[in-house]
Amino acid sequence: MANGGPVIHGYPHLETVRSAITALYKRLSYDTVHTFGTSIAPADVAFCDQDDLHMGAQRVAHELVRHYHLPDARMIVSFREMEHAASVELAAGPEYFIELNDRFRTHRRDIGAALAHEIMHVYLHRLDLSFPGTRDNEILTDVAATYLGAGWLLLDAYREDAASSQKLGYLTPEEFGYVLAKRSLAFGEAPETWFTSPQAYTAYTKGLAQARLDEQQPPLTAAGWAGRRRYAKDRRYAQDHGARGPAPAGPYAFSADGSRGRDGLRVAFPCPTCHQRIRVPVRGRVRARCGLCRTVLECDT
Repeated sequence: MANGGPVIHGYPHLETVRSAITALYKRLSYDTVHTFGTSIAPADVAFCDQDDLHMGAQRVAHELVRHYHLPDARMIVSFREMEHAASVELAAGPEYFIELNDRFRTHRRDIGAALAHEIMHVYLHRLDLSFPGTRDNEILTDVAATYLGAGWLLLDAYREDAASSQKLGYLTPEEFGYVLAKRSLAFGEAPETWFTSPQAYTAYTKGLAQARLDEQQPPLTAAGWAGRRRYAKDRRYAQDHGARGPAPAGPYAFSADGSRGRDGLRVAFPCPTCHQRIRVPVRGRVRARCGLCRTVLECDT
């Protein structure tokens, strides 16, 4: 939790973020991911100063449990002085004990954001899905909460001006915006109207621009002129010298296609939706379908 301190910006964890999206699709499957097609509604997690602190926190926790499809999990929420925003005790269940920073006693509208992250820890614990190392595992938790429809609360908790700042979670604001944009593009949502923080809205628009770049990389037909020219140069080099040459500058890589003889090539590139690597023949216009997230891709290989 950045509380008055500097907020890191940009995309320092982008590769881990993309790996987390891939891991979600692999562990949950396309069908299960799409059971989270509707994000949690702002009204379901609204919390005003007139609400009873503990009863309100329990109500919001219950809504998040319902959203994450954890019907037999009971969250016991308490408050205490602590360094971090919150913590959860990951036991066998069905009861889980969540402690929130005392700061949330007077910043109640952000309780939903803190609980969204901690209850996602419970969800991932039950799935037995984790990344090695504390930092990467926390990034996975932020990504999962956001991609499965509750992490927009974490982005909306980001506020920054000349005198103060607040940010929850391990992702930067732009990375939260990126994951939320990836979800929006996959599910057809428009979360712009949910934000109460103008800084969160700005971070989302930057993340959306970054997410759209994923859809404009060669060999996808939506790639721009410069990318197509670079791809053609790398393809020609691979055709002339074989796939054992230096790695291309783009996100794709060439390899020999044994089924087509010595001159055959295949190109591998990340799916712009789930970032699973897709491998297709180098033979001009090709329509490919990602086996993980079922996205149909128009390619010019």
